[in-house]
Amino acid sequence: MADSPQYFDLITMGRIGVDLYPLQTGVPLSRVETFGKFLGGSAANVAVAAARLGRSTAVITRTGADPFGTYLHEALRDFGVDDRWVTPVPAYPTPVTFCEIFPPDDFPLYFYRRPKAPDLEIHTRELDLPAVRAAGIFWVTGTGLSEEPSRSATLDALAARDRAGTTVFDLDWRPMFWRDTGQARPYYREALRHATVAVGNLDECEVATGVRDPEACAEALLAAGVELAVVKQGPRGVLAVHRDGTRAEVPPVPVEVVNGLGAGDAFGGSLCHGLLSGWDLERTMRHANAAGALVASRLACSSAMPTPSEVADLLARAASPDAAGLPSQS
Repeated sequence: MADSPQYFDLITMGRIGVDLYPLQTGVPLSRVETFGKFLGGSAANVAVAAARLGRSTAVITRTGADPFGTYLHEALRDFGVDDRWVTPVPAYPTPVTFCEIFPPDDFPLYFYRRPKAPDLEIHTRELDLPAVRAAGIFWVTGTGLSEEPSRSATLDALAARDRAGTTVFDLDWRPMFWRDTGQARPYYREALRHATVAVGNLDECEVATGVRDPEACAEALLAAGVELAVVKQGPRGVLAVHRDGTRAEVPPVPVEVVNGLGAGDAFGGSLCHGLLSGWDLERTMRHANAAGALVASRLACSSAMPTPSEVADLLARAASPDAAGLPSQS
């Protein structure tokens, strides 16, 4: 009798790298003198965020066969994320990402992922498809569709899962990763056919659906096949619409923004936690907004992911009259 596959609450698949963030804010990259080194990449960060909330998580991705790759393995394990499906690609270096920090809303990113990022060298033959099918939630990103063989591996994993449980497509639009941005929409549409949840901001929803109005985005994502559409609207908060007619429109949580990068990944990890917990839609969105806001109020991404008590404390403070007047981040 065959062994049962390893079960995880959440398996993510996609981007990983090293974030090198300035330790000075309001300073152009050309003048920054010191940097902090952090685990980065959306798929890795979502797994970390959910692990911080008590979930068993793993990530499917690839690094370079270099010291930065070793660092990422160590960081994942330190955060409680299983790294069994993180494998080396000797031909390519581990990607690094720099940013500039100009609070409250300007955080330019500089990706070093050429000639090719190892996380785009994921092959279908290497996937543990029984584990993918067994996971409570399987999470993939738009970046994974930008090049082969990752594109085929991502779509094959989605097809093999066949909408079992909850399957999340993070629209994750990064135009600089696509050789031809005009190619994206057909692959996005194919991924949406296999997903039960779609998550994205207005730019990402427009790439996937061709429309930009939040309500129209939600309707188009539901029409494309998902059960739940989550449309992030920045300062207007988040709109979530379920196929059964349930909806929630939740404002952002007020915080003093330090670095807005990573807030979306914290939102994603919390979204997974809420879905796995069986919470109603409004509670899930409020918790996810608060998780994202906490990361926006901190310098780092992965190491800034909040614990359950930190999210609960922020929600309690945000509900008090003293919270009025602060900048907000969703």
